[in-house]
Amino acid sequence: LPFTPQLEDLLVQFLQQSLPNPIVLDPSVLAYRWQSNSAKNSGKLIALKVDLRLTLDDLLGIDSQKAKLVQNTRQYLHGLPANHVLMTGTRGAGKSSLIRALLNAFKGEGLRIIEVARDDLVMLEPIRQAIRELGEREPQHGCHYVVYCDDLAFNGQDENYRTLKSVLDGALDSEQDKLLVYATSNRRHLLPQMMKDNVNIYDGQTDEVNPYETIDETVSLSDRFGVWLSFYPMPQPIYLQIVAHYLEQAGIHFDETVTREALTWASQRGGRSGRVAYQFSRHWVGLQALQKLGCF
Repeated sequence: LPFTPQLEDLLVQFLQQSLPNPIVLDPSVLAYRWQSNSAKNSGKLIALKVDLRLTLDDLLGIDSQKAKLVQNTRQYLHGLPANHVLMTGTRGAGKSSLIRALLNAFKGEGLRIIEVARDDLVMLEPIRQAIRELGEREPQHGCHYVVYCDDLAFNGQDENYRTLKSVLDGALDSEQDKLLVYATSNRRHLLPQMMKDNVNIYDGQTDEVNPYETIDETVSLSDRFGVWLSFYPMPQPIYLQIVAHYLEQAGIHFDETVTREALTWASQRGGRSGRVAYQFSRHWVGLQALQKLGCF
């Protein structure tokens, strides 16, 4: 076949889709998200426009968890020893919100976030390499990168967790002074732990020579996070305090009527949490605005 311009265009398109794009970090970008494409182990980092209205002071009822995360982050930003962080517990308690508020608080000190989904964890190594290259290219860039994995959990057949284990602690070039992982999960050990595994071990009904190694494998991933932060169901006074906080920001008085409506809202949602309080406050602020417009 003659090498025509059309054939050249097709070849360029094929190579662009097949070859991985180089990862180049821009220190001025506060947050990235890894966006994968159809080709295996390929994609690109997308710069995010992060909503920076949320502050650490807006997150109530999780003072202990917040203080530990802030301390660990400050150590990291000052070039001091710091740990990977795993945040686990009840849904809607503020785990993901803490990451956004943390970026808002420390963006001026060089904190940068790279969000990576569970299925894209294989890209952690190229991302780590990109951080090294940034340091070689711009030694004074002053940025400290945290890889953020939201809602992290694996099933027994998922091998992505092995990549994460290596990056956390295990690879010969693991470097916690240049890259930390902050992850959230509703499951403390990230991998499923089956009662049948324990029963089979105790009853001797297993074909494994060393059956306890199965249990060790299920907890080995979470053990590589140096800081564990647990989040618990929210008591009613804290829930109402959060509602009052958001309504105060909107200039709305918190009274007995709001209290009753907020508690009814929580009971209809099946529980109290910071997320439920925030959702009720948006509902109530919007309702009051509609009433002022005469739409009711």
